[in-house]
Amino acid sequence: MRKNISEVAYIVSSTHDGRGIADIDGKKVFVAGALQGEKVMFQRRKRRRKYDEAELLEVLEPSSSRIKPRCDVFGRCGGCSLQHLSSDAQRDLKFQTLKDNLSRIGKVSPAIWFKSIYSADENGSWNYRRRARLGVKYVTKKDRVLVGFRERYAPFITDMHRCEVLQQPVNELIDPLSDLIGSLSIKSHVPQIEVAVADHCVELVIRVLEPPTIKDNELLGIFAEKNKIRIALQTGGPHTIKMLDNESSYQPMSYSHEAHNIISEFISTDFIQINDQVNKLMVSRAIELLEPKKTDRVIDLFCGIGNFSLPLARYANEVIGFELLEELVQRAEHNAKLNNIKNIKFLTSDLFKLENNKSNLKCDKLLLDPARSGALEVVKNIKLFNAQKIVYVSCHPGTLARDADILVNQGNYKLDGAGIIDMFPHTTHVESIAVFSK
Repeated sequence: MRKNISEVAYIVSSTHDGRGIADIDGKKVFVAGALQGEKVMFQRRKRRRKYDEAELLEVLEPSSSRIKPRCDVFGRCGGCSLQHLSSDAQRDLKFQTLKDNLSRIGKVSPAIWFKSIYSADENGSWNYRRRARLGVKYVTKKDRVLVGFRERYAPFITDMHRCEVLQQPVNELIDPLSDLIGSLSIKSHVPQIEVAVADHCVELVIRVLEPPTIKDNELLGIFAEKNKIRIALQTGGPHTIKMLDNESSYQPMSYSHEAHNIISEFISTDFIQINDQVNKLMVSRAIELLEPKKTDRVIDLFCGIGNFSLPLARYANEVIGFELLEELVQRAEHNAKLNNIKNIKFLTSDLFKLENNKSNLKCDKLLLDPARSGALEVVKNIKLFNAQKIVYVSCHPGTLARDADILVNQGNYKLDGAGIIDMFPHTTHVESIAVFSK
């Protein structure tokens, strides 16, 4: 078969990540952006033994579920993949993904399905990203610098001019950043920009592979002042990050959770949830489901800077947060003092090596918020905690389902409820929450 030719087919079904499936001569072709029931024109991009992956070229007969994407580069940019679906349809897709994973991998079904957690604001699914990594590349043939997310089908930076999901004011700074980097003597030596948006400030960490000149620093400073942001330069690892203006009065970055009277300070490289509105809803829902009492000892595993731990401490007798990274533990301890919370402590611990943990892990309630790899070591040793109730916040439905199988089918827990959290609108990323009890 010739390469790079266009083909036409009907989409007979879809995958959990929103790709349409065409069946051509007995071989499945996954077409990103195509919807079930549509007739589409596409081009195969990656050929594999059992299936191929294709790029959508044109929708010839659209589905009734299709809407017009807001972004001009949707389909080419790899940042979003579901803008052609309404918000309700996106959440339906994510719910079905969670449901299928729990059934197929976990062999479990919750007693109840929770209502989806999402921002109810009219524009809540747009301009929500407060953390992002933007690629930067000086393209000789175009004689300009590209700034943005990488393309879906290639390792190149998308030629984009704004971003519909980045928080303000960064959403409008794509072209200005392109012009700024293009004006520097080191424009060929800037590979990326880290974005961090706090409640009251914006910080851009610009990675530089060559030291900027005095003139470069002047241009960076003018840009920062004009756009009311602050800029840091990173020459190597995270420890090399330094503010551009060392003489300026540095104010810590922070986000607040008014419902629980919490302020959390962080630095631009810390992990924080990227969607501020949905994070607030998620934390409040987790507390509601965990039902902490003034007599309860609560343990928060994978606690980070205290996103769940600090609000939980307002309602429990004692909260203990465990985290692998010492610098995050230090930040969490600082935040506890900042909020005058005294019934909490944070411990550095490798939660994938529980046999080395000398702490008393017995608790009344347990909260889990692991990375994509899940909490396998924890659930295998769940007897060490003896928690009456567990709230599990997951960023991967497959590992949640695997761990639910262990808790329910191999342990003595029931799956009381589960539901999705639409933390990443317009993407196929599925965040979810589940509650287990004895």
